[in-house]
Amino acid sequence: MTATVEGRPGPDAGADRVRRRLTVRGTVQGVGFRPFVHALASRLGLSGHALNNAGGVVAEVEGAPAAVEAFCRGLAEQAPPLAVISSVAVEEIPPLEAGPDTGPDGAGFVIRPSERGGGRTLIPPDTATCDDCLRELADPADRRHRHPFVTCTHCGPRFTIATALPYDRAATTMAAFPLCPDCAREYADPADRRFHAQPVACHDCGPRLRLTRARGAVAGTGAATGEEALAGARRLLAEGAVVAVKGIGGYHLACDATNPAAVTALRERKARGARPFAVMCPDARAAARLGRVGPAEHRALTGRPRPIVLLRRHRPGERGDGPLADGVCPGSPDVGVLLPYTPLHRLLFGLPGDPPGPEVLVMTSGNRSGEPIVTDDREALTRLAGLADAWLWHDRPIAAPCDDSVVRVRADGSEVVLRRSRGHVPTPIALPVPVEPSLAAGADLKNAICLAEGRSAWFSPHIGDLDDLSALRALDGARERLRALTGVEPRLLAADRHPGYRSTRWARDRAGGRPLRRVQHHHAHIASAMAENGLDGGVPVIGVAFDGTGYGDDGAVWGGEVLLAGYGGYRRLAHLTYVPLPGGDAGVGNPCRMALSHLRSAGIPWDPALPCAAACTPEERRVLERQLERSLACVPTSSMGRLFDAVSSLAGVCHRAGYEGQAAVELEAAAAAAWQEDGPGYAFALRRPAPDGTGAMVLDPAPVLREAVRDLRSGAPAPVVAARFHRAVAGAVEETCRRARRDTEAATVALSGGVFANALLDEECERRLRAAGFTVLRHHRVPPGDGGLALGQLLVAARAGAP
Repeated sequence: MTATVEGRPGPDAGADRVRRRLTVRGTVQGVGFRPFVHALASRLGLSGHALNNAGGVVAEVEGAPAAVEAFCRGLAEQAPPLAVISSVAVEEIPPLEAGPDTGPDGAGFVIRPSERGGGRTLIPPDTATCDDCLRELADPADRRHRHPFVTCTHCGPRFTIATALPYDRAATTMAAFPLCPDCAREYADPADRRFHAQPVACHDCGPRLRLTRARGAVAGTGAATGEEALAGARRLLAEGAVVAVKGIGGYHLACDATNPAAVTALRERKARGARPFAVMCPDARAAARLGRVGPAEHRALTGRPRPIVLLRRHRPGERGDGPLADGVCPGSPDVGVLLPYTPLHRLLFGLPGDPPGPEVLVMTSGNRSGEPIVTDDREALTRLAGLADAWLWHDRPIAAPCDDSVVRVRADGSEVVLRRSRGHVPTPIALPVPVEPSLAAGADLKNAICLAEGRSAWFSPHIGDLDDLSALRALDGARERLRALTGVEPRLLAADRHPGYRSTRWARDRAGGRPLRRVQHHHAHIASAMAENGLDGGVPVIGVAFDGTGYGDDGAVWGGEVLLAGYGGYRRLAHLTYVPLPGGDAGVGNPCRMALSHLRSAGIPWDPALPCAAACTPEERRVLERQLERSLACVPTSSMGRLFDAVSSLAGVCHRAGYEGQAAVELEAAAAAAWQEDGPGYAFALRRPAPDGTGAMVLDPAPVLREAVRDLRSGAPAPVVAARFHRAVAGAVEETCRRARRDTEAATVALSGGVFANALLDEECERRLRAAGFTVLRHHRVPPGDGGLALGQLLVAARAGAP
């Protein structure tokens, strides 16, 4: 916390009474801050008042000097658990001449109605149901027993129900639910846990739960309600149905994760391919049956954000007998697990005495592939028709779509956010340097935009891939919500350099005469890692940016880049050898073709006995050979992501990809199974300089591919080849950075790009680089993939415009 003193000088030291006005900024609305201020002032015998305005919370206190000093100390030291104080401005003002201000009931300290106006405050993220509310939910003697929307000052929805600032009930989607007398008494009682808790409600005055079945039903017509709706949904899930469940940030599609037929039906209806599903467990003990849960994973699972946590799946023979159907996460080294974060989720698993229900639920985003998550009830009945057998919904509107966040726990116990959304948004990211009001459009895949001003940046929730018009509409909605909640009016826009990116066109179409600065993709990745780790950009870093696709300065598809970078610019130090990407997206979707392209570039014959060659028909190989010979529809690429695809097919792991990154994910799973093997490793050739005239070194994978082919011909299993390849990539990173340090004297390495979502590679690179004496920057709160790109765009664009 920081504090500043401004305005009139204080009173004489001997004064009997003093009065101070404190303006508190940060996450101080929707967290019980005014009730906390009320309780603290009353306990110290102070008079005065507190109110919300668009800038935060303003409190005036009057009383004995020692008590006022104690109040100022306690404001920071005893703040509510969800509060985050960014600054406190303190002003000495004269005591009231007419004596202490009091409320209508004679109280010495009062909470006044909120004031509208300019300024900025922060609304907290949505927070998992607290223990006190869970106890009430399960207590038959409590009036909120089995209430699907039980909440209090310390938990529940915030960001997803806020419609404006200041954060009061009238500015939330709870405005349509007048408080009953009992709830009104709690809301007005300073001693109550629900004092000024804006989402507060009960069975009598709160939202209503409904169950609508698929066959011809219309929202609000003939639907089961309340307990009947909940019991019906649990029964349908137990019978193998797919139920669309309305959460706090959108709909989920749920089914019994232990039922192979239900999982297969959901996968086919959603056209999910082989992409893993996330699952919800009732508690951490159940999660430990599905994957490895150490102390750090337990903290991540049970903390307030309640993200999806990627747990490494148990090896054969390890403790853990999770009952998941095989179709939940085929080919993945991890299982994504989250625990209930709303009362409704808890009730879906049942309370003591309820009929048995599913042990584990698939809980995947309620949308069709390529579309944003559904939030509107009537839209859910149409857009999810054919996917869901029933809808368990309620009549509290969702103001802000917000998908589940995804995190991974590293070996050192730290977390890396792979998808930043519910539970993390709209918490700001502190910037190491000030920026003018700016908006960055991010990328086309895993899109999230970012708004910034001064030393703060705010990400939107995860929007997803911009393949659909509805996703672009979601982008507009996210921009408007960020603008409304932060008060930032951007004067500068930033976007990717790719001329065909939808996000870039979106930014251009909305620039309205404002400057639009285009930032190279991998430069933005490195800048994002630098910004998150607090670097001011004064000293350049060695940036390792590995991903699938990024528009290069030469028009090629980059993705295996080592840069010397700061916010103001970059120089390409090294890159993976260019190979042809046959057919663009067709090459991405067919890793076997990418493998044959890499083999041809390495001078290795297409032996039909190799798995990648055998996966292609003879006609497919003939067409591909002509395509590569004549460079037809072939763009050169240095992508590390595409090399992972190629090796995945070469080793016989994945030949056709049904989703972005599938081949690499399955290669990591194979490598994890043989990570402890001690056989000989592979090594890249590092040549310098590249023939492109830039002076950059070239990482040549040809020796790696030759050794992998030799292993395969000698009968080495795919996991061994996969593990040796991962170590070869980490070895290449270490050696390239060593040479770069000799040439540039840079000793800090930033690791960024979607390839570093691979836990094995991330950990091995970090281990080797630290052992070699480097300072290593990795992502934590900002995704390493394209979901974190917008932060780097902001910093680079700001520096480009600096005098």
